[in-house]
Amino acid sequence: MTEQDLERIREALGVNQPFLVQYWEFLTGLLRFDFGRSFLGGTPVSRLIADALPATLLLAVVSMVVSIALSIPLGIKAATARGGMADQAIRILSLVGLSVPNFWLATMLVLLFAITLGWLPPSGMEGPANFVMPAVTMGVILTATNVRLVRSSMLETLQSQYVMVARAKGLSESKVLYKHALRNCAIPLITYFGLQFGGLLGGIVVVERVFNWPGLGTLAFDAVAARDYPVLQGVITVLSLLIVGVNLLVDIAYGLVDPRIRTS
Repeated sequence: MTEQDLERIREALGVNQPFLVQYWEFLTGLLRFDFGRSFLGGTPVSRLIADALPATLLLAVVSMVVSIALSIPLGIKAATARGGMADQAIRILSLVGLSVPNFWLATMLVLLFAITLGWLPPSGMEGPANFVMPAVTMGVILTATNVRLVRSSMLETLQSQYVMVARAKGLSESKVLYKHALRNCAIPLITYFGLQFGGLLGGIVVVERVFNWPGLGTLAFDAVAARDYPVLQGVITVLSLLIVGVNLLVDIAYGLVDPRIRTS
């Protein structure tokens, strides 16, 4: 490579300008969602992120739905059967789930359901069947934590006077638990679920890599391996903005769940 080639590359990347000028152009580019071009191939980073973002969001939403669908009924059951066999079994399963690394669980699911049994595709994003193993992997890991949170919140709520009044009025147990008790303990649950969803967006890298999922996690992993800094900067920036946006939606959800917050 000649000196002229190096100078042409510096000119294209803008690194021959003063630091403050480079930083200013970087900030103004962020406002336009212009993260530069990839070092590999010269593809605009914004295009790479736009192609990968829907896959990550879809997998994160499905995983979160799986976790909530499992953790809320299991947590309520553990709270209502406090100290009983069901409570002990759910708490033990929760502890096992907390102890299992997500990459190990993902590998075991691939080994069992894709290689041994041949029921599910091992990788890719070609249809609904491809969602099963990644969503179950993340959903099970999240459920292990969420069950404990739902149980502790419900135990505190079930001691409230309005729950005893609802039962004294003759309401069914399911209506007491899911309409009165669950709604009143929803604030800490919504807070944690929102923070968990934000962490899920950033922590899904390993699972996406195991299942060859075409999302931001795989894009970031490849960028780290290739030292493709513009792509890595763009992915981290977009994930940060998504986490801020999720926290904003959590604050809005408070008012929808608790009328006292909406009134104030």
